[in-house]
Amino acid sequence: MTAEEIKLETRNYSMYYGNFKALENITVQIPAKQVTAIIGPSGCGKSTFLRTFNRMNDLIPGARIDGKVIMEDQDIFAMDVVDLRRRVGMVFQRPNPFPKSIFDNVSYGPRVNGIKDRNTLMEIVERSLRGAALWDEVKDDLNKSGLALSGGQQQRLCIARALAVEPDIILMDEPASALDPIATLRIEELIRVLKENYTIVIVTHNMQQAARVSDYTTFFYTDESRTGQLVEFGETRQIFTNPSDQRTEDYITGRFG
Repeated sequence: MTAEEIKLETRNYSMYYGNFKALENITVQIPAKQVTAIIGPSGCGKSTFLRTFNRMNDLIPGARIDGKVIMEDQDIFAMDVVDLRRRVGMVFQRPNPFPKSIFDNVSYGPRVNGIKDRNTLMEIVERSLRGAALWDEVKDDLNKSGLALSGGQQQRLCIARALAVEPDIILMDEPASALDPIATLRIEELIRVLKENYTIVIVTHNMQQAARVSDYTTFFYTDESRTGQLVEFGETRQIFTNPSDQRTEDYITGRFG
């Protein structure tokens, strides 16, 4: 990949919780405006790695890092963390709307960033809900509590809330694991649309989902000390049809994990 094609990059990156090494020596380049899936067995550091990119691990006592994490030639650990988290949105495993109206959920970030004009906020809310494929379902009831929506709608509301601050990157930590099959397909369809404008990194345990939605796949595994390691990274089609490491093939075909 050329420098222009790389959105995120880790260089010899290791992550520690106190004396425990959660990730070891991860070097990978994540392409812009593509979907990159992170797969691997439970406990191999997938979510820890994902949360590296918006520095959520900073909030954990005893957390420390070695190596570099780069976003567009900037070391993210030298950046203002508030600015970083505006540029790197996060969607969690379970929908977590605020106990507020749909409008207030989506407009929360822009308001925090100083936007007060109601018309401007309305434009942002509509654009974000359209971007999350939710506008047509809620446009007549924006004062309804976000908690009153279905699970799938709540997750799309959380995606709209992330879009409202105009990020460059969207991190998704198993965004459909708590949803029914129909809602899951809606989220997957949305991911494919969103990659036209955003770089998306998604953790998933669902191999079929990774194969359906991602362009690139990163396979993590853990050694005897429970330290997460990058085994293989490449285009999803290659990873799923002709992996270069036997551990990757064994995991994808269900021999372990």
